Amino acid sequence: MSSQSFSPGPQTPPPGRRPRVAVVFGGRSSEHGISVVTAGAVLRAIDRGAYDVLPIGITADGRWALTADDPERMAIADRALPSVEQLAESDTGSVLLPFEPDNREVVYSEPGSVPKVLGEVDVVFPMLHGPYGEDGTLQGLLDLAGVPYVGSGVLASAVGMDKEYMKRVFTSFGLPVGPYTVVRPREWERDEKAARRRIVDFAADHGWPVFVKPARAGSSFGITKVDDLAGLDEAIAEARRHDPKIIVESLLRGREIECGVLEFEDGPRASLPAEIPPATAHDFYDFEAKYIDSAEGLVPAPLTGEQTREVQELAVRAFEAASCEGLVRADFFLLDSGEFVINEINTMPGFTPISMYPRMWEASGVGYPELVDRLIRAALRRPTGLR
Repeated sequence: MSSQSFSPGPQTPPPGRRPRVAVVFGGRSSEHGISVVTAGAVLRAIDRGAYDVLPIGITADGRWALTADDPERMAIADRALPSVEQLAESDTGSVLLPFEPDNREVVYSEPGSVPKVLGEVDVVFPMLHGPYGEDGTLQGLLDLAGVPYVGSGVLASAVGMDKEYMKRVFTSFGLPVGPYTVVRPREWERDEKAARRRIVDFAADHGWPVFVKPARAGSSFGITKVDDLAGLDEAIAEARRHDPKIIVESLLRGREIECGVLEFEDGPRASLPAEIPPATAHDFYDFEAKYIDSAEGLVPAPLTGEQTREVQELAVRAFEAASCEGLVRADFFLLDSGEFVINEINTMPGFTPISMYPRMWEASGVGYPELVDRLIRAALRRPTGLR
């Protein structure tokens, strides 16, 4: 059997019809609100002369809703995040995706009414962050439907969401990572005291403070910097509130450096890097600092030419190691020793107007509208299925 039967080539819309982009946002994770904000920025930037757009929101309880195409209502207002529920055109209607590769028609269904065909979708721009969207679940659904989408596939999305396996992949490809330990759900259920003791032993070996994190969450939700034993139990409970699997990392002393990777026609390229300055009002670069208080990153980072080239090379290596597609933001520490250590990658990084990924590409000569366009065109070029 030929590989072509597994990987159909790019499919373009019929002549005379613009490609139709479904922007999917919201979702069931704790990052629901910031996903709405991200989608608003993308909707504002998409070239409406080149693409038709269909906004689809996923509510916090998992309903796929037809929403207003109104980016102005999708911004942070008075320090409050928007929601899909505020944008949905109905409290009960649902958007249904096709599940046959030869059918890309999206249907809207309202109880007691005849389902309405909304037309074909040529590509999906999934602006979901966190579990049930960024972690490979949505990507698998779209692969089953044979619909192209922006960003990484199932494997890379899952690896990029799970901090443990992300670090294991990086280590196997020779990328430097910092000390960490992981406690899985069954370990808590089997012997909670032993699991806690392992974290205490880790801190004794590597020193306080440590960071206690949900293993599969983003936007700095559920993360606590723990300075001593007294704060450990509360930090574990907070992390497990977001994910039953937690990861504990030692404090790496150095500068926080980020670098964007974008897929071009000839392969992935790295942006100019950025630096996250030391936290002042916040103990570390947490959710409030990122999205509410608009922490200012330095773009480009004040690095030497050699350091810039090194972190760019490491970012592309991380992109390739995890089999990523489309885009990635790679986060590093530049240690006092001069060594770069990779902390994590984000396969669907923050895309708000103040987010570091678009700012790094802006400084690298790729403005926000062009960035959005490049991602859509890369998705349309990419074959569906195994690749």
